[in-house]
Amino acid sequence: MMARRGLLVILSSPSGAGKSTLARRLMEWDPELSFSISATTRAPRPGEEHGREYYFLDESDFKQQVTEGQMLEHAHVFGNFYGSPAGPVKTKIDQGCDVLFDVDWQGEQQIRNSDLGKHALSIFILPPSINELHRRLISRGQDSEDVITKRMQKSWDEISHWGAYDYVLINDDLDHTETQLKTIIQAERMRREQQPGLQEHVRNLHAEFEEMS
Repeated sequence: MMARRGLLVILSSPSGAGKSTLARRLMEWDPELSFSISATTRAPRPGEEHGREYYFLDESDFKQQVTEGQMLEHAHVFGNFYGSPAGPVKTKIDQGCDVLFDVDWQGEQQIRNSDLGKHALSIFILPPSINELHRRLISRGQDSEDVITKRMQKSWDEISHWGAYDYVLINDDLDHTETQLKTIIQAERMRREQQPGLQEHVRNLHAEFEEMS
């Protein structure tokens, strides 16, 4: 029987809820799970390579791919375009490999409505409390007080879209949430739609049954 198709695993959360750490742990757990490589119109930074960190496109090429439906999702951020090319993702899932997306609720909606949306699995990560979310942002030591304030202001808008996701997890314990994520992915890999050889297998069973009759 043909191997399963891969999943488009979408992780979303407000900043500070633990999404990046969970994504890293998932990739350590399964080496065949890979991040989707985004396309961007910004210039490469020192050490970045086309096709490794990003697919670097000029604006006209990017917009043409959007027009032709070759981007699963796209957005305009700080003067540059970013998006997820569909071609490399389709190749991966046809090979039975899962692809991980770190996108916001708008990206989730775009992927869900794309041609590959039927293979999407979306998971939203909630913090245990707003106070804890604020504490985590401060403890990271990565952002200024002004940036933290802006992230906190944006967090409620992001959280308000939790109901659009397939699964919602409250990350009050990182190890427990990691276990829940793995359980969800393992179960979703066995969805009927992810097993393209099932129909042929059932036809063969039916043929065997007929021969016995």
